[in-house]
Amino acid sequence: MRSELAKVIVGQTDTIEQLLAAIFTRGHCLLEGVPGLAKTLIVSTLANILDVSFKRIQFTPDLMPSDITGTQVLEEDESGRRSFRFVEGPIFTNILLADEINRTPPKTQAALLEAMQERQVTVGRETYDLPAPFFAIATQNPIEQEGTYPLPEAQLDRFMFNIRLDYPSVEEEEKILTTTTRGDSVTVNKVLTGRAILNVQKLVSSVAVNPFVIRYVTQLVRATRPKDDTAPEYVRQLVDWGAGPRAGQNLITGAKALAAMDGRFSVDPSDVQRIAAPVLRHRLATNFQAQAEGMDSDAVIKRLLNDIKPPEPEKLAKA
Repeated sequence: MRSELAKVIVGQTDTIEQLLAAIFTRGHCLLEGVPGLAKTLIVSTLANILDVSFKRIQFTPDLMPSDITGTQVLEEDESGRRSFRFVEGPIFTNILLADEINRTPPKTQAALLEAMQERQVTVGRETYDLPAPFFAIATQNPIEQEGTYPLPEAQLDRFMFNIRLDYPSVEEEEKILTTTTRGDSVTVNKVLTGRAILNVQKLVSSVAVNPFVIRYVTQLVRATRPKDDTAPEYVRQLVDWGAGPRAGQNLITGAKALAAMDGRFSVDPSDVQRIAAPVLRHRLATNFQAQAEGMDSDAVIKRLLNDIKPPEPEKLAKA
């Protein structure tokens, strides 16, 4: 999958790794970055190498929830009898690209909540199951840009990863300019079916997690909460609220995926540290004091990773 993606995408190795980890753990991703960083291209290329259905929704200020979930239409048969029939919306797919999700009001953004959490859609009195596997990958431009609607905290928490794309390096940008201006067409091969993805998800869930890793994740998550007794002083001063239990679940399942992709049968604390930022950054709310000091959620997470060390297995055994 990485080699096929590399045919189209230059660099962005961490982004691709986190996207694959989310797919292998039934998670959803939020891609954030300024326009022109290939957010949409990454997702569409990923869909092309998977033998599953893919649909894209371009979010706009006038988009309605029924434009996403579907709606009931009135039909009349040959005998003149009328009845309602449900017409599925674009959310009924395996991979859903919600492009520029913060360009639509919260009412329409909320249409994804039930689908992301329950893998089902309720329209009227009927509930419809979404196909398996189902992944929602949303992109958004920075909130500071004009004409955007910040995602509600409840919906942000449904995203396993908040992946921030940065500008490419000099070498990567030169390669992008060289390959994209020649007019060559690149064909990628499909390497994984929907059934294979479900099998990989079962395999990843069976990766072992030692108790000391669970203790480390617990300490890390609880340290992000300013009212917790274990929270450092700078967290109490700079953070309004911290991460909930879902963050710990995502840290462990994401670390399982990284271990499996590296060919290991158990999770290492370094796996947790590799995905701590994308899992926690959208679950920490920094305050005005943090902004005045130039500290964002990423800076707080980096400091926590330096201060909180993983417990040693031997010490855990003695305890």
